[in-house]
Amino acid sequence: MADAYELPLDMFFARETRHPTKTYMVQPLPGGQLLQLSWAEVGDQARRAANWLRHQQLPPGSRIAIISKNCAHWIISDLAIWMAGHVSVPLYPNLTADSVRQVLEHAEVERVFIGKLDDWPAMAPGVPESIPTIGLPLRPAGTFSYLWDELQAMAPIEDRPSPAGEQLATIIYTSGTTGTPKGVMHPFANFGFAASHATELFGVSEQDRVLSYLPLCHVAERMFVEMASLYGGQTVFFAESLETFLEDLKRARPTVIFGVPRIWTKFQMGVYSKMPAEKLERLLRIPLLGRFVGRKVLAGLGLDAVRYALSGAAPVPEALLNWYKRLGLDVLEVYGMTENCGYSHVCRPGKFKLGWIGQNSPGVEVRIAEDGEVQVRSGATMRGYYKDPLKTAETLTEDGYLRTGDKGEQDAEGNLRLTGRIKEIFKTSKGKYVAPAPIENRLAVHPRIEQVCVIGDGLAQPLALCVLSEVGRSEAEAGRRAELESSLKTLLSAVNAELDKHERLTGLILVGDVWAVDNGFLTPTLKIKRTVVEGAYGEHFAGWVARGEAVLWHETTRP
Repeated sequence: MADAYELPLDMFFARETRHPTKTYMVQPLPGGQLLQLSWAEVGDQARRAANWLRHQQLPPGSRIAIISKNCAHWIISDLAIWMAGHVSVPLYPNLTADSVRQVLEHAEVERVFIGKLDDWPAMAPGVPESIPTIGLPLRPAGTFSYLWDELQAMAPIEDRPSPAGEQLATIIYTSGTTGTPKGVMHPFANFGFAASHATELFGVSEQDRVLSYLPLCHVAERMFVEMASLYGGQTVFFAESLETFLEDLKRARPTVIFGVPRIWTKFQMGVYSKMPAEKLERLLRIPLLGRFVGRKVLAGLGLDAVRYALSGAAPVPEALLNWYKRLGLDVLEVYGMTENCGYSHVCRPGKFKLGWIGQNSPGVEVRIAEDGEVQVRSGATMRGYYKDPLKTAETLTEDGYLRTGDKGEQDAEGNLRLTGRIKEIFKTSKGKYVAPAPIENRLAVHPRIEQVCVIGDGLAQPLALCVLSEVGRSEAEAGRRAELESSLKTLLSAVNAELDKHERLTGLILVGDVWAVDNGFLTPTLKIKRTVVEGAYGEHFAGWVARGEAVLWHETTRP
């Protein structure tokens, strides 16, 4: 099966030969300049860097790390590593020094590419002095063992390396909401299988444009941007910063876009900051005018040319999906994991079904185990966890299925709906089990709730800890608390009416903290760390339940 699909480097060489002068990447530079790189220019730079790596005389298959925010030279470095016969190990650009060291030492990394970063001084102590560093063009200030210009002084390699499908391409360390990160091993064949099927399914072509802004070190962006560009030929635009994001989006006018629920929510909040929700809803309900207004809103976001909008990482509230649909944009949910290249299920265009992820993707087998766990198998399933055979055996069944850890169900057409995480299910003091995810999804429909975490292990009844959106916080500060509380009480009553008695929430706790990656509440992929939430507020849980109030404000923030 592995050799039945074109592999990443072969696809790159084919595009480079066929369209050498076509623009491949567009990179914003400091000062407002733009760097446009053709397929031939990318190939030349990657070949020179590959020659430099070969001259380092490292053993074949050595691990080479990339620590950088998204930029053109992230992908060029990845290609160079593969051309040189090595394995790329991407790291999140916002890790702590301890986490950086943990990954570099576990993977036995030989060299590190350092690129665009916001806080390199905080990360630098995590790179052992024994590992040489290479500063990429958009590198931060600092001292590096080598600079990109030195690599570019080498002659380009003249051969076209074609690694075997079973050869290891990358080790992707999962961020994880708990525990130690695990190194997921993917050979080239896995990328070939997933990317070939996905680009065919969505008809990705050389006319498509994509904006790369979610971390390239995560499997979703790696597949949606890097692999899709190799297999579909799309032009890749990069975002410069959070401050310029909307400008970057409008420049790219992407035809395909991938986001996570928090991004889709922020787009909505941005629209509401310019036009009150009530007014927009009123306009959208007017025939003909509503369609015009929807197109106008999408154009203001830079999304008016989008053919496919995909969302992953977590369920999108149904109300938010409906909101985009009224604007004229179907946001299709996808489901996958690092362990299967993010390739498992997707909602097909024209077969949108609210609340359901969609059918299994081509080549993917799925089954629901006796305990309700979703298990999948395909040519994209990982080889295993690096240097962790025990964890590998726990995650992969004897017949090759991946245990996802998600509970789910299928309808008659094979659409999948997730109903919770097996490990996140908790038991109340009454001995009843509660799955938090479905309850959180019901609460997340409220336009003023940005984040929510349902807890209740050992409590008489569950609680929901909520973080308000920027608009919600502004309204509360402007003296509109009573109005907000009334709306939230109505939501709580409606949600509890749909739940079994043991699942019903005592109340909603509006916490003062904004959960973010920087303060440890979120993983780099913006998933809530339940253990951190429980540790931060656990001393208050029993008291909140005892008070039994529908809405409580917890003003004290963490130091």
